[in-house]
Amino acid sequence: MDTTVFLLLRLGIATSMFGHGLVRLPKLNAFSEWMTTSFEKSLLPKVMVIPFSYVLPVAEFTVGLLLLIGLFTKPALIMGAVILLVLLFGTAMIENWEAIPSQLLHLAFFALLLQFIQCNSWALDKLFNQ
Repeated sequence: MDTTVFLLLRLGIATSMFGHGLVRLPKLNAFSEWMTTSFEKSLLPKVMVIPFSYVLPVAEFTVGLLLLIGLFTKPALIMGAVILLVLLFGTAMIENWEAIPSQLLHLAFFALLLQFIQCNSWALDKLFNQ
């Protein structure tokens, strides 16, 4: 994979994650209430859903920011993949089958970028690893 292609893919997934977190942070309570309501009829207990609903936007924002600047890229990609795996499980628990393809696509981008991490030359990681 070309380093420019890697950069474009990294910036694409970074923008998505950063944007997801950024728009939810100012309305964190409303987002948490929406998520809690969405999971009322699922197998997941409220005691698990509420903390996750507050952590998710922070995690999305953090992963997105790290990927945008190319800092701690590999750990950020792994964290992003883990977030998507948890989201996939939650989405299945509420039977929101329409959201799963989008989440799988995000997960595929994280996996692809991890596979070609050696192409991550346009990043702050390069400054600190030399």
